[in-house]
Amino acid sequence: MIKKAVIPAAGLGTRFLPATKAQPKEMLPIIDTPTIQYVVQEAVDSGIEDILIISGKGKRTIEDHFDRNFELESRLAKKEDERFYNEVMRIADMANIHYIRQKEVNGLGDAIYHARQHVGNEPFAVLLGDTIVNSIIPVTQQLIDSYEQYRCSIIAVEEVPHDKVSRYGIAGGQSVSEKIMEVQNLVEKPSPNEAPSNLAIAGRYILTPEIFRAIENTPKGKGNEVQLTDALHLLMKRERLVSNTIEGKRYDIGNKLDFLKTTVEFALRRKEFATDFREYLKEVLKESK
Repeated sequence: MIKKAVIPAAGLGTRFLPATKAQPKEMLPIIDTPTIQYVVQEAVDSGIEDILIISGKGKRTIEDHFDRNFELESRLAKKEDERFYNEVMRIADMANIHYIRQKEVNGLGDAIYHARQHVGNEPFAVLLGDTIVNSIIPVTQQLIDSYEQYRCSIIAVEEVPHDKVSRYGIAGGQSVSEKIMEVQNLVEKPSPNEAPSNLAIAGRYILTPEIFRAIENTPKGKGNEVQLTDALHLLMKRERLVSNTIEGKRYDIGNKLDFLKTTVEFALRRKEFATDFREYLKEVLKESK
């Protein structure tokens, strides 16, 4: 049973400057909900209530978001605004959330290494703080179900067009079933003719504690940082690693175009303004022609 989740959220978010100069990219809202709240909700919906967020300098607003705000609660109670009052209370009670700082930005592998004392000697989930997945069954739950069968580290992957593999980390290997693959190779942003498959790493993992030993022996790589992909290469030499092709649509909030696309798609799902917003988009497209 996977009981703990780790959410790395220590990156500088430079691609969203100047918006991220004073706020974390993980707090950028999709309409009215911060990105990281969707990520925490996925962990909770997967049965995980013990969550460690790896933060960094300038990330205090993440802690504040999931904490109690007594002044706000009092004002909402006095206004008898039951909907917003219940929502802010729900956010504060979503899970048992802990925080630790990555004192310097040193790569995703290093960020996960900071979780070793919290997770101890048990497998744990990793959910990237700037990636949302819309799915019927939470993606983390999909990975947990696979872990119960295979009892090894698992990476979530999704199919992408062959001509776009150079944008992603790509996994290759031997198919075990329709969704499961024995991973034998991981390549970061390969050219289409060098890619071992079209299965892109999707920002969700179940990792065994052996990953910490692998990270300890991983030298700094791209960007002079400790990369998780490099650590997974070492992990494959010690134990089995499989991939799970997920059911759902992934949204990478780490770049501006995908952020805009995500906002539009999520807005079109909101009943309170979906119809009006759709008509507005039609008008904008008509005018742009």
